[in-house]
Amino acid sequence: MSANRCNPLSVLFMALLFSVFILPGCDNVKNRPKMKIGYMNCNNEQETTGRFLPMTRYLSDKTGVEFEFVPVDTNDFEKRFKTGEFAFTHSNSILYVILKEHYDLILLASEKRGQFGSRTAGTIIARKGSGITKLSDLKGKRLAFGPMLAPTGYMAEYDLMLRNGINPEHDLANWTIPNGSYKHEKVIYQVLFGEVDATAAPILDLEVMTREGKISPDDFVILGQSPLIPYCTFGANKTTDPKLVEKVRRALIELKPTDTVEINGEKVRVMKAAWIDGFEELTDKDYDIIRAMAKRVNMPPYQQY
Repeated sequence: MSANRCNPLSVLFMALLFSVFILPGCDNVKNRPKMKIGYMNCNNEQETTGRFLPMTRYLSDKTGVEFEFVPVDTNDFEKRFKTGEFAFTHSNSILYVILKEHYDLILLASEKRGQFGSRTAGTIIARKGSGITKLSDLKGKRLAFGPMLAPTGYMAEYDLMLRNGINPEHDLANWTIPNGSYKHEKVIYQVLFGEVDATAAPILDLEVMTREGKISPDDFVILGQSPLIPYCTFGANKTTDPKLVEKVRRALIELKPTDTVEINGEKVRVMKAAWIDGFEELTDKDYDIIRAMAKRVNMPPYQQY
């Protein structure tokens, strides 16, 4: 018998080994429990997917659960969460407060991004040389806000004006919210090019746009800044397995700049893709400042008609 010919018994033995040691591993991946994470669309669905699909893959690898990435429009977020469409949430901090109030959402961790880490602030700015140098100068002026459910693009600045004796409904000539996506950038450009007299600008957007060379701080005057409040937040449905909740929380807190996942055959750094500097474990009490703002501004979940 030729030495190169395969022994039928050897072939059978190797096939059995393959089925015992290899195939169960494939089945384990295929049969992993499946769950969905709802991610609030930031500017648009394409950008949100690029930022957080790697995060979803990372959490799957760390927990053994096959997580599905689900982009969700801000205004639909509560409705879709209520139906049980997704067990975990990634949203801005006002949506966390709303879901905590109505559905007892479990707090996991808050993102760290920019100079204030897990916290951020809203500002009201005017163009330098416009003659508007302080908040009281806003009376009778035109102002642009960001989206109404944006904590530091609407709520924080509205509250800032109220606490300084300015009622936007009565004291401004008018206020507007731009259409479409990238509303935070749009309002900053609106004041830069004189379409409005002042604008509600998240301090993080001012920081990012300055770093990217889109604007110069020398072009603006900051009329006022809100207190720091928690930034974007991960949460979990209260019915989710507590052991899995802790696995996800730990995976978020332990995320490192060097952690990668494979997306379309390419290794992607999770934190870099998400534009974040990591996560911090906050307490629900840290969100009380948002609750106080929402009550003064008459916003969900405390609005009174």
